This record gives sequence, structure tokens and C-alpha cells, in this order.
Amino acid sequence: MFAFLKSDPTKKLKKRHSILLEQAMQAQRKGDIRTYSELTAEAEKVADEIQRLGANKA
Repeated sequence: MFAFLKSDPTKKLKKRHSILLEQAMQAQRKGDIRTYSELTAEAEKVADEIQRLGANKA
């Protein structure tokens, strides 16, 4: 009945994913490849979680 009041869990994850990718890009530009790799790996985990939640919704 009040489904429109519930927050979308993927919205927060998508924002986190975007921030991680931005930070990874900045690290890569600075030449910090280790941090770039770590941030990219974390962003992939978040993307997998988004995809998993999307599959459960459908």
C-alpha cells in the first residue's frame, strides 16, 4: 500500500559505485595503480550486488 515510501536499496549502491569509479579514475591519473586496482575491485563487488538485487526484484 505504501510501497512508494520504501527506499530503493539499489539507489544507495549505485551512488557508492559511481563514487568508487570516480576515486579509481583519480588514483589512476595520479599513477597510483595499486589504489586504482583496489577501488575498481570494490566497485565490481558493488556492481555485482546491484545486479543481484535487480535479479531478485524481477
